[in-house]
Amino acid sequence: MPHQAPFPKNTWYVACTPDELADKPLGRTICNEPIVFFRGDEGRVAAVEDFCPHRGAPLSLGFVRDGKLVCGYHGLEMGCNGKCASMPGQRVRGFPSIRAYPVEERHGFVWLWPGDPEKADPSLIPELHWADNPDWAYGGGLYHVRCEYRLMIDNLMDLTHETYVHASSIGQPEIEEAPPETTVNGDEVITSRHMENIPAPPFWQAALRGCGLADDVPVDRWQICRFTPPSHVHIEVGVAHAGNDGYDAPAEVKAASIVVDFITPETDTSIWYFWGMARNFKPEDAELTAKIREGQGKIFSEDLEMLEAQQRNLLRYPERQLLKLNIDGGGVQARRIIDRLLTEEQEAIREGATA
Repeated sequence: MPHQAPFPKNTWYVACTPDELADKPLGRTICNEPIVFFRGDEGRVAAVEDFCPHRGAPLSLGFVRDGKLVCGYHGLEMGCNGKCASMPGQRVRGFPSIRAYPVEERHGFVWLWPGDPEKADPSLIPELHWADNPDWAYGGGLYHVRCEYRLMIDNLMDLTHETYVHASSIGQPEIEEAPPETTVNGDEVITSRHMENIPAPPFWQAALRGCGLADDVPVDRWQICRFTPPSHVHIEVGVAHAGNDGYDAPAEVKAASIVVDFITPETDTSIWYFWGMARNFKPEDAELTAKIREGQGKIFSEDLEMLEAQQRNLLRYPERQLLKLNIDGGGVQARRIIDRLLTEEQEAIREGATA
């Protein structure tokens, strides 16, 4: 029986950022499939199997010439469609093609569809209202994490851990004292937390100062986590000077932003984690963007050790059942949606095989 992957494939994942393709091909495994990304004809991004049909060398070790991907071993040229184009002194146009993947460049990311190419609909790429808006600034990065993608979703949909893992930056006891509320709207899961009249933790003190606001007064704080398939989590976060309606406070008394999380499976137990923060205050301030990015990068790095250790423990004790508490509601509901999508994909595959 073939291995059933724990992640949907008929969907769009963030594969890389355009700067990663600036001067050479990029090899990256996504959903257990080795893929090479490169800029082909007219600078358009292409994605094909990272496998040269001549001798099996990784095409990612080659280079791009005149819109073709050239194998770094013997010079076989591959087109964006996965077909062999030419090779010095050889006749190769009859060589079998390698797989080409649907790929789109949008919102500052390169998106890949690893499933059935006939079902790849670019309109299904999520709209990011902040991505191409001059009133917003974005800064982010990429981490490779040795844990399965659903563990990271669990982590982001339950921010109780901030009190402990991020005690020096965004954590505070008031987080675990505020009960979360989880709702499901179709394929979207929303977990919300609102805290009133509390001190601002160090990260948010700095954000208040960045907005020209006092950082030593009580604040109302909010965290609104939104999961959408296959593995995207965007979190509205912020603080406002207390007594101004919290989340709905006017802009002049609050610091708010969107934590952006795109989680792309590499293998069953490893991920590419694209993280960042979008904000709509002082978008022109590049120094502030860099400072926030540095602070956020340190915060997310604190998660990695815990998640990787958690993954090792789960692999060591696969028979153990984990407890589910009320704080786990967001992750539980997200997993239910993922399980449904996986079941639907398998049913479609079986129906196609018997048609």
